[in-house]
Amino acid sequence: MSRRATVAAGAALGVGLGLAGTRTAHAEPVRRDPFLLGVASGDPLPDAVVLWTRLVADPFDAAAMGRRTVPVEWEVSADERFSAVVRRGTAAARPELAHSVHVDVRGLRPGRVYWYRFRAGGHVSPTGRTRTAPEAYSRPNRFRVGVVNCQDWQNGYWPAYLGLAAEDLDVVVHLGDYIYEYDPSSAYPDRLHTAPQTVGLDQLVTLGDYRARHAQYKTDPALQRAHAAFPWIVTWDDHETENNYAGLVDEIDDTGDRFQDPARFARQQAAAYQAYYEHMPLRRAVVPGSTDYRLYRRFEFGDLVRLNVLDTRQYRTDQPGGHSGDFGPVADGLDNGSGTLVGAAQERWLADGLRSSRARWNVLAQQVMVSQIRFPNFLDPANPFPPIANLDQWDGYDPARVRLLRLLRDTRAANPVVLAGDIHSTWCSDLRVDRDDLASAPVAVEFTATSVSSDFPAAFDGPLKAANPTLNPHVRYFDGSRRGYLRVTVDRERWLTDVRTVDGITARESPVRTTASWAAIAGVPGLTPA
Repeated sequence: MSRRATVAAGAALGVGLGLAGTRTAHAEPVRRDPFLLGVASGDPLPDAVVLWTRLVADPFDAAAMGRRTVPVEWEVSADERFSAVVRRGTAAARPELAHSVHVDVRGLRPGRVYWYRFRAGGHVSPTGRTRTAPEAYSRPNRFRVGVVNCQDWQNGYWPAYLGLAAEDLDVVVHLGDYIYEYDPSSAYPDRLHTAPQTVGLDQLVTLGDYRARHAQYKTDPALQRAHAAFPWIVTWDDHETENNYAGLVDEIDDTGDRFQDPARFARQQAAAYQAYYEHMPLRRAVVPGSTDYRLYRRFEFGDLVRLNVLDTRQYRTDQPGGHSGDFGPVADGLDNGSGTLVGAAQERWLADGLRSSRARWNVLAQQVMVSQIRFPNFLDPANPFPPIANLDQWDGYDPARVRLLRLLRDTRAANPVVLAGDIHSTWCSDLRVDRDDLASAPVAVEFTATSVSSDFPAAFDGPLKAANPTLNPHVRYFDGSRRGYLRVTVDRERWLTDVRTVDGITARESPVRTTASWAAIAGVPGLTPA
């Protein structure tokens, strides 16, 4: 493609996205490097990928960039030296979206690696590397993915992201809790959270609060390196807004009351959703002020993998039992006949996707564990039985889970695999419609990734390891002592999950090693040690 044709194509793309036509003369001058939050790409298609950056003068104050739109040039190259530019154009970094940039670059070739960068006011961004999905209806022999979640800034450093960035992957899937809304409190002086703007409230409330917190997380060099290495597919959980929220229902405090009135929580949620969009490489634009942002979507990687990305937070009914914490009686979840984590529309969408799939592997990437887990009663250590359940997981919504598992069985979608996070520990489990019928064939397998840095109580690790063979015999592997990520390698005959963990999170760098490996064989129910 000639330079003139390339520029024309980029300009046409920008017009189609409402990004081109920005007049430099009306822009605020960019006097210092505005790319302090790095770059990212995401939502890969066979011919497209979303490129992201956000311009900042002060990462913790969006107003510091001024109130005018800033033109941002972007370019995509087939080589790292940018001697083979294939697409370029100009996007508009607008103040109403915190000067974030989302460029949906089209016309790329399937299954190819590309490099990209941005320019603004004479400053050049770091270079990012991305990859498009394989051609539709193609037959890829291999797919590689990293699975991450739960990165509490205040709990420690993120050497897991340095390990992730060094992997050879096609895509990274982030399953939620990208930020935490907690008030400042950390053992690490350089890892204190930004303070909320509202006096007297120890939580994020305003759009400025959420923007500052996202920007703080984005300043981490290990996270920036991982974003720049691969395209990411993201979905949120609760902490991007507020712990244990459900739809438009706020968290419960220790007295059983709601923290705030519904109208104020709706404004808080709209702010959280907008800030999330402003800091992620997402294709679908957000409507400022809205509490409705559709995040569930589907990706195809040839005929090898169909990836269904779910949202188990925005459409869920409230957790049963009125508990202020996660845990409660098992019966509360068993009796929750009207409860849902995904809502009726998303459930129908998932059913349609499973029924129509011709993929070799059908994946559900979602936030909380589907596996039916019984926990020793940590609420009363002197009397650990009868066991309790984590009601914020699918265990709090057992009838809905049974529908899901029957759907996986009855649609006969090939080789279902569930990915989960949230619980800050690693679990590899067989999924059965009836957890106690060990003679029945599993209908799917589930891999739950440990956290990047968020804490799993050390006091729970040993008791769970001791209790799982009796309480949870369908759990094939559990570890709550290590932080890290999952590395998945899929071919036409086997799904291999390597549990990749770091030695510790008290320093920015730590060795990463494989501490367990589990596999699923195509056409064979259940997990097998690798």
